Amino acid sequence: MFVFPKISLRLEVENYLKESFMNKELVSALGKHEAERKFESLLSHLSYPPSFTTVRVNTHLASVQHVKNLLCDELQKQYDGLSVPILQHPDLQDILLIPVIGPRKNIKKQQHEAIVGAQCGNAVLRGAHVYVPGIVSASKFMKAGDVISVYSDVKGKCKKGAKEFDGTKVFLGNGVSELSRKEIFGGLPELKGIGIRMTEPVYLSPSFDNLLPGYVFLQNLPSAVVTHVLDPQPGEKILDLCAAPGGKTTHIAAFMHDQGEVIALDKISNKVEKIRQNALLLGLNSIRAFCFDGTKALKFSMDTEGEPPFLPESFDRVLLDAPCSGMGQRPNMACAWTLKEVTSYQPLQRKLFTVAVQLLKPGGVLVYSTCTITLAENEEQVAWALKTFPCLELQSQEPHIGGEGMMGAGLPPKQLKQLQRFDPSAVPLQDTDIDSFRDARTEDMIWLANKDCIGFFIAKFVKCKSS
Repeated sequence: MFVFPKISLRLEVENYLKESFMNKELVSALGKHEAERKFESLLSHLSYPPSFTTVRVNTHLASVQHVKNLLCDELQKQYDGLSVPILQHPDLQDILLIPVIGPRKNIKKQQHEAIVGAQCGNAVLRGAHVYVPGIVSASKFMKAGDVISVYSDVKGKCKKGAKEFDGTKVFLGNGVSELSRKEIFGGLPELKGIGIRMTEPVYLSPSFDNLLPGYVFLQNLPSAVVTHVLDPQPGEKILDLCAAPGGKTTHIAAFMHDQGEVIALDKISNKVEKIRQNALLLGLNSIRAFCFDGTKALKFSMDTEGEPPFLPESFDRVLLDAPCSGMGQRPNMACAWTLKEVTSYQPLQRKLFTVAVQLLKPGGVLVYSTCTITLAENEEQVAWALKTFPCLELQSQEPHIGGEGMMGAGLPPKQLKQLQRFDPSAVPLQDTDIDSFRDARTEDMIWLANKDCIGFFIAKFVKCKSS
């Protein structure tokens, strides 16, 4: 097994996480040894990419089969004729799954090296090329056209422009430099294009750089599940309270056949512009994006119409994909956040949730989701919401392809079964080559894709009509 280092966390953060995963309820049910094993396994899994690349087809512009055929042709070109299966998800009909091949062990390391930042390294492990802003260091005599080995500086210790680096680094594969060292670090206005084109990545995933624009949207599997759980209907008015960069917003609009109104809010202007660009690219006209703080999205007078803030009970459905600690993202080999930063999200999520409940019509649906693994941001929030808002009822989810909620927040078994928690450690880490996928049964591959994804959480509520 190709071994990456376990995610590096501050001791205070690791202890905080361990305490929640070793809570009395869970330890009582599993035993101390098994609870500890699951926690350590989870931390190890976070360093590795998921087993599948998930692609959402923009069904507003093209059929799934048409896009699947186009993707097959494109992957044959990228993989030099290697045939890789592309699967349509049986429960998420607009989702295509492409297996990730790796880690590949027989890649010869080169004399010339480039060091990239941790974020850039994570993207490379999921199929990206190396863009110039991500390059931190390069060998002294590196020229355009050189074959070089690319490493990730997982702890952020390498100095910009260094000629060599002996700190902690993880091998990502080989690529061909598009630029010389001098061009990369020459002091000219910062270049933003591809700096290193990956030719032998440790994990073979497709590059989606300008691939089928308008037809496909890269989206982690649980993120795609969210819209199916929300189940927006044509003609409804939907609020995406924290929408950037617009993956779920555009999915909602496409799901509704672009009929109705989708309001997208985010408080950072360049992110709002990204939502608008994505809506335009995907040909979706029902989306209206506003630069607005979701915690202030509620008003009680009729002074303005059609834009935030909104009157109570204005929306048929609300999605709160909440700002969170993001500790379910994969791959992630290092997180430098302090405990104060990690724990700062719970109060913000509760402010946003309170606004979401008030903006929702009686009988309406509220979906809460995060891309993190902490108990405090997930099950504890559900317990708090049910206690704070008697008008809310927790609902079963369809489709339900993740696991049930985690014990520790005092929720009864019935309610835990209504939640979806995607736990990356649900399956053992494994090496995968092309033959293993060719020989595998489709249902086994779908099962693996459902389990070996990012860490994620979904809860669905309905607001009682009598409220």
